Amino acid sequence: RWDRASFQGVELRGRTLGLIGAGRIGTEVARRARAFGMDVIAHDPYLSAERAAEIGVEMVGLDELLALSDVISLHVPLNDETRALLDDDLLGRVKKGAFILNVSRGGVIDEAALTKALVEEHLAGAALDVFEKEPLDPESPLRTAPNLVLTPHIGASTEEAQVAVAREVAIAVRLALTDGVYQGAVNAHLLIK
Repeated sequence: RWDRASFQGVELRGRTLGLIGAGRIGTEVARRARAFGMDVIAHDPYLSAERAAEIGVEMVGLDELLALSDVISLHVPLNDETRALLDDDLLGRVKKGAFILNVSRGGVIDEAALTKALVEEHLAGAALDVFEKEPLDPESPLRTAPNLVLTPHIGASTEEAQVAVAREVAIAVRLALTDGVYQGAVNAHLLIK
């Protein structure tokens, strides 16, 4: 059917993007969001004021980010601090009508709480490409939640991205072997003896 009225959206220009996590990927998302005319705020306990100014984001507390953001994008690792970070309580503090994107790690959002926030229309929508259990269980309530886009985590599944990753790995290995520098290594402290 050609039902244009059912596909009404919202513009990004003039809206606020809230980044939870402003590392390498969060920084790139901020750059692209500003190109669309968005204001960008961020909550990241590891982000210095100097780096925030450099990447053009305003640092705020988590509660302020949840209350002000029209779009919330998560870019954090899954660990004890971030597991179920956005639970029923915090999702209830999100600005009514906001959108949430989780492209970081499954488990950062409590999926039952997200489903509830979508069903109750507290959130306007969400998009996930990571899940607590992957692949997503066929019986997961997420599959029937309204205004939710579910995709596999394939952002780096391009020919160009694979070449770039291979190049980064080769450079990192060379630096480690020649200079003892563990640039970009996850858990580099475990490598140093």
